[in-house]
Amino acid sequence: MSRTDPFVFNPFNVGAVISYVGSGFSGFAFQKGQRTIAGELMRSMEVCLSESPSLIVAGRTDRGVHARGQVISFRVSGLREFDPDRFVKSMNSLLDPGISVRTAWIADADFSARFSARYRTYRYSYRYGNTPDPFVDPFSWRVIDRLDLDLVSTASQCLVGEHDFSSFCRKDPNGASLKRRVDWIRLEEKTEGVDLWISASSFCHQMVRSIAGLLYQVGCRKISPTYVSDALEGCDRKWVKLLAPPSGLVLWEVGYDAGVIPEWS
Repeated sequence: MSRTDPFVFNPFNVGAVISYVGSGFSGFAFQKGQRTIAGELMRSMEVCLSESPSLIVAGRTDRGVHARGQVISFRVSGLREFDPDRFVKSMNSLLDPGISVRTAWIADADFSARFSARYRTYRYSYRYGNTPDPFVDPFSWRVIDRLDLDLVSTASQCLVGEHDFSSFCRKDPNGASLKRRVDWIRLEEKTEGVDLWISASSFCHQMVRSIAGLLYQVGCRKISPTYVSDALEGCDRKWVKLLAPPSGLVLWEVGYDAGVIPEWS
């Protein structure tokens, strides 16, 4: 091709749903010298795409936190054909076994995994008993005392709605607001334990683990349900000191407008 020939290419905006086991990773966000989910994705994408696109993620999970339905988006140059199915197969052949690309698609130009999201839903799992279970414990918090779910349910409803969650979150270094809107919280009782489900438009750093830790204390009758509303009003991290272990937390689903992302399972 001569220098005068026209060179036309169409860049693609790509979306993908990924799942991962957070154990052994220093969270999602890329950190030089650390083993992270983003780092593993970028390493494999460079092989698959022969380029290193910047990743946008729906929710930056912390060290040890898992994800079933994490969503990412990125742009590729369009210098070559992009086949979403082939991309999924290639990525899964290269990635760490603890990470899986569930589906990928060519998205609209204005799609952003982060800014187009309408809600994020997390599940936190408590499991009863003092006997370790290697098939369960990597994905739960093993607790000895059974939780009083009536107390937990009463306390949890104080958190629904828009509040300043400064008592539940690590301060943003840039001074960003810690106001968030929690859409709903529900408890799912099981023979072996309890799953706490929580959905919000977005979450701040350590918010879900702080909520899970405080509701555990309520369920064990170590604190009163009214302490939760007092903690909200207190707007100070000193109110909530117990962080639930990251092993029990899963980013379950990220929601978008209908038809924005394909069905997957």
